[in-house]
Amino acid sequence: MIYGRLDNLAAEAGTLPDNILKGLKFLAETDLANAEPGRIDIDGDQMFALVQDYTTKSPSEKRPEAHESYIDIQFVFSGKEAIGFAPLVEMPEVVKDLMEEHDVRFFGDVPDECFLTFSAGSYAVFYPWDIHRPGCWAEQAEDVRKVVVKIRAA
Repeated sequence: MIYGRLDNLAAEAGTLPDNILKGLKFLAETDLANAEPGRIDIDGDQMFALVQDYTTKSPSEKRPEAHESYIDIQFVFSGKEAIGFAPLVEMPEVVKDLMEEHDVRFFGDVPDECFLTFSAGSYAVFYPWDIHRPGCWAEQAEDVRKVVVKIRAA
């Protein structure tokens, strides 16, 4: 997992893999305020973005998840949310497996989960070996605009 801020991209760029840097540059150079919710193709199924508008919820209402085929760059454009994170060291209890259809597996309790607060401009890169629980409230329910860049992992 990588955690950063888009306004630090110039300083961080030299430390990032090319595919992650390409996704972050897309975020920095795109008019996300006026983008319609939904999918934006960047490089076909190799890299695309999902623009989402929603209201954050209690962590108990959100499920931890992981992917196999895609890396996520989760970027909070506006609002504030918390995202749970834990390394996928041992497979926790799977409560719903949609890996074949949607590249996502949902879990029950996740050991050693911690929460990071994302304000506007914050991003995190979640790899297939990272469990994450997005869409949680940081302090209270809040409207968020988030863009998730999906990057083919393999």
